Amino acid sequence: MKVTNQKELKQKLNELREAQKKFATYTQEQVDKIFKQCAIAAAKERINLAKLAVEETGIGLVEDKIIKNHFAAEYIYNKYKNEKTCGIIDHDDSLGITKVAEPIGIVAAIVPTTNPTSTAIFKSLISLKTRNAIFFSPHPRAKKSTIAAAKLILDAAVKAGAPKNIIGWIDEPSIELSQDLMSEADIILATGGPSMVKAAYSSGKPAIGVGAGNTPAIIDESADIDMAVSSIILSKTYDNGVICASEQSILVMNSIYEKVKEEFVKRGSYILNQNEIAKIKETMFKNGAINADIVGKSAYIIAKMAGIEVPQTTKILIGEVQSVEKSELFSHEKLSPVLAMYKVKDFDEALKKAQRLIELGGSGHTSSLYIDSQNNKDKVKEFGLAMKTSRTFINMPSSQGASGDLYNFAIAPSFTLGCGTWGGNSVSQNVEPKHLLNIKSVAERRENMLWFKVPQKIYFKYGCLRFALKELKDMNKKRAFIVTDKDLFKLGYVNKITKVLDEIDIKYSIFTDIKSDPTIDSVKKGAKEMLNFEPDTIISIGGGSPMDAAKVMHLLYEYPEAEIENLAINFMDIRKRICNFPKLGTKAISVAIPTTAGTGSEATPFAVITNDETGMKYPLTSYELTPNMAIIDTELMLNMPRKLTAATGIDALVHAIEAYVSVMATDYTDELALRAIKMIFKYLPRAYKNGTNDIEAREKMAHASNIAGMAFANAFLGVCHSMAHKLGAMHHVPHGIACAVLIEEVIKYNATDCPTKQTAFPQYKSPNAKRKYAEIAEYLNLKGTSDTEKVTALIEAISKLKIDLSIPQNISAAGINKKDFYNTLDKMSELAFDDQCTTANPRYPLISELKDIYIKSF
Repeated sequence: MKVTNQKELKQKLNELREAQKKFATYTQEQVDKIFKQCAIAAAKERINLAKLAVEETGIGLVEDKIIKNHFAAEYIYNKYKNEKTCGIIDHDDSLGITKVAEPIGIVAAIVPTTNPTSTAIFKSLISLKTRNAIFFSPHPRAKKSTIAAAKLILDAAVKAGAPKNIIGWIDEPSIELSQDLMSEADIILATGGPSMVKAAYSSGKPAIGVGAGNTPAIIDESADIDMAVSSIILSKTYDNGVICASEQSILVMNSIYEKVKEEFVKRGSYILNQNEIAKIKETMFKNGAINADIVGKSAYIIAKMAGIEVPQTTKILIGEVQSVEKSELFSHEKLSPVLAMYKVKDFDEALKKAQRLIELGGSGHTSSLYIDSQNNKDKVKEFGLAMKTSRTFINMPSSQGASGDLYNFAIAPSFTLGCGTWGGNSVSQNVEPKHLLNIKSVAERRENMLWFKVPQKIYFKYGCLRFALKELKDMNKKRAFIVTDKDLFKLGYVNKITKVLDEIDIKYSIFTDIKSDPTIDSVKKGAKEMLNFEPDTIISIGGGSPMDAAKVMHLLYEYPEAEIENLAINFMDIRKRICNFPKLGTKAISVAIPTTAGTGSEATPFAVITNDETGMKYPLTSYELTPNMAIIDTELMLNMPRKLTAATGIDALVHAIEAYVSVMATDYTDELALRAIKMIFKYLPRAYKNGTNDIEAREKMAHASNIAGMAFANAFLGVCHSMAHKLGAMHHVPHGIACAVLIEEVIKYNATDCPTKQTAFPQYKSPNAKRKYAEIAEYLNLKGTSDTEKVTALIEAISKLKIDLSIPQNISAAGINKKDFYNTLDKMSELAFDDQCTTANPRYPLISELKDIYIKSF
């Protein structure tokens, strides 16, 4: 039933109330199942919902709304998945106190036009987690996308066992119907403009609302200017500045003012002159209020609307102003990538002006300080005490910081940001319904723990296979399941293994039904045979396909009920994914034996499986999939064909290069990546040319591939692999060749100090890909007096290597028809953006930019 008038609303609310009464009897287990399935459903549809939101509202960027939707599903699930919300949630014998959770009833959810889908996902999930019904009042200009998100969650909830009317919405929203909804609901979650929030608090029902933002950011003279400017740009350009927590004004010490200006210009910002500031004000504000036509538009479009010519790549428009009073329009919230910039003589003046800016329209919301916090603790303390803001941030981008769980993990993830009594709100934290107190959080930027995980044992050197396998006897292993492909089996490679197993009295079974792209059916077939044979050791031998297949067989052998589709859902952070991998190793250990020098799969937590019916590839990532033992025996690689030598060798090179420039690169992975790169440049041409006759070259390439595997197993990869995965899948190009035809253009794209968007990762403080590519060139002793020249030399060296290996120089030369290429171009670009490898790329790509790389590579 559609809700378009008061009568229909009342009838629908009655249905919701009956559904909620039933839902209130559910157990924690039932609720958590519903919560998880709804999070999964939202994560899967994040792209379609983002596209719908931008298409309907014209606000923001599809790519950033994808991230918001993903965050709303994954991070909210991760934060609250283990939280008790049903019945007895806490009991303390010594104090004699028991806490019992009861649902409130019907939640009235007011949703803004700026975040129509992510807010709907967030509010739905926290309502379902607490056994409440939720009824949405969408913004009239965003009703289609909000309703689509609400319906998606409702369908998933009902499928998981929730009452069928647990979520509802107004189909034709109006002020009158919103007011009726708020007066009938039990509690209101209001996100929107000041008038809407005021109406919620005036409804006579409990309300949790949010206030307007007008975030000031102080840049102290001790600050890391590079990081400060990069962070502000990262935050201010996020979804074209519509985030209420994004910086609106920056206050810069006089002593570093010109340096900061220069850094902003270097990173792609545009400093407006006084005449241009006047034009921007006239365009952005109508009768003292924000012009809705500029909300969420890019800096270039806003400048164009004002009749100002700026480069199309301009990230932020900056106006230098002096007044912090109401009459200065630039001192107010702007909901766009436009910043006010103030020059201040000292920290005290900065504090006073920041306080005044907050009073003008951001009371209780967010403030930010960039400073050397270790050596200026008194200033940090003074700032924290002075700012009447619920989110008082030190050295972090305020948009991402305010969302929570990104730059400081004690800030709860949320899309409803309470401002306390300062902002006329009932809560002073990122919204959690039970808050009744004003609680200030002064949060410093923090970098989460990283890791270095590789196989427990790696054996290498020519002829080591027989000796390494004999260790299985010392480990008291009795039964081995061997996974390979038919060709390797026919060539006798498996005999080298079975001969040793016979010697040490280990029984074995051999599975050879593996294709070049292993499928779910073949993996399930292998897992079934494993269950019948009951091995304590799983041995894979071959290229990436047998090793990938063996990893997933191992998973299904120990956990037959595992859902591959859910485990393959992309994650933003491997530690916070919605579906975690179970612990492997209770039944068997895994041993990986490569026969090619390229994939590095024997050292990585990655596996790719293909759906037989749809052709869709499922990339699985978990350190549980990392083999326990890797055996690198060059004797198995001597007879590799020349084309395979070239393709797998160049794949290993791209692994190392992308790992070195990844935002997750560390001291532990960098040295491995550099060593692998140098070895590949030196020995790959020899291995290709001399083949069996050059054992040294073959052995060095085997080691280089494994070393690169260890590097990218921990640093991850980038967009070259994202794009190669889709190019290979749609046009049947061998993976190594797909990487080879893209890598030069990817390097050109990444090698900039002023990317369109910087990837958000706490350890990655500012763009440095250009410098790191130059470091690779230096390590290879390539010529160049500047970073730009060194990057060019690296690209030329890769192109020459490809010529030496008879590898196609571009996509066209790889045999792909122009018409077929362009017919798939848009789809490849979108899928490449959503590929798991994209998340670690140093430059956060727009889909249009990936499309441009494909075209240039063609």
